[in-house]
Amino acid sequence: MKVENLTRIMGADFFTGVPDSQLRPLCDWLIQTYGTDPKHHIIAANEGNAVALAAGYHLATGRVPVVYMQNSGEGNSINPMASLMNDKVYGIPCVFIVGWRGEPGVHDEPQHIYQGEVTVKLLEDMDIATFVIGKDTTEADIDNQMAAFRPLLARGKQVAFVVRKGALEYSDKVTYKNENTMRREEIIRHIVAVSGADPIVSTTGKASRELFEIREANGQSHGYDFLTVGSMGHASSIALGIALQKPEKKIWIIDGDGAALMHMGAMAVIGANKPENIIHIVINNGAHETVGGMPTVAEQIDFLKIAEGCGYSNAVCVYDFDALDSALKAATSRMELSFIEVKCNIGSRENLGRPTTTALENKNAFMRFLRE
Repeated sequence: MKVENLTRIMGADFFTGVPDSQLRPLCDWLIQTYGTDPKHHIIAANEGNAVALAAGYHLATGRVPVVYMQNSGEGNSINPMASLMNDKVYGIPCVFIVGWRGEPGVHDEPQHIYQGEVTVKLLEDMDIATFVIGKDTTEADIDNQMAAFRPLLARGKQVAFVVRKGALEYSDKVTYKNENTMRREEIIRHIVAVSGADPIVSTTGKASRELFEIREANGQSHGYDFLTVGSMGHASSIALGIALQKPEKKIWIIDGDGAALMHMGAMAVIGANKPENIIHIVINNGAHETVGGMPTVAEQIDFLKIAEGCGYSNAVCVYDFDALDSALKAATSRMELSFIEVKCNIGSRENLGRPTTTALENKNAFMRFLRE
């Protein structure tokens, strides 16, 4: 169904959430309609952040907000759903729009399989009435469902629309771009050239897919890398757990700006522990590029000051490959916690593949490599 019809029937004027490729029509409509005007639309750092923003909106206006997310973000949102929004606590009404990745019977990536199985159950367990939107859902269906939802919202409850693949459409597709010149895949190629046989922990999304294909092209072992599928924002914490147990090894983190923002507290924990063997690289294109390209707030903050404030011994930002190579070599030559922000453009190869090994095979190969 047309996303304009869905939003019109809901009658909301405040949206917040984390972008999802399955909700790309909604995300594009929001950018075209509101941009990032904070009175009407805020792209949150994580889904729990979005729920809390929605609560604040309701407290200030008395109106019902909308929170959008991929189903993988349900976990981030459960705490404020249960301890803030629930009608046994503050009773704050909210409409959730959830992209259903990994729906049973629909092929998807491994990190979405189990999450897809429990998506609706998690909402129901949270006492959130749910309606599934598919390709055959009509405007009348949404009208009827909102009529059923409104009494629940009036009682301080939350409701959810779970969106199947291809269920929403929007004719004005938005193109996202920036002025940076370096491509992420080439940046990762330069990192691989310098890191040698050091372990790399890479963030979820296209960065890990590109790293996998670079290893294939180089004829290198995939055991060097832990490809973090799912668990957005947690690659740096995984790397810290490894680095503290393997102080003799350099541990590289390939992170993204959206992932670093999602759980930025991880940087504080890394900085406080000061592992001398971590090189933390944030490839910053100012966008949630893997799921469509909607902007993050990364272009409006100073990652270097944040890293320095968290206790990183060295922090640098680079805009070209000469500066990148110098920063990588300098980080390799010293035993100090290092942070490198790399400014990157938005985009990837259209024929970019996916890892041909399973997540379990990746884990086992990586653990064997660490033991050796």
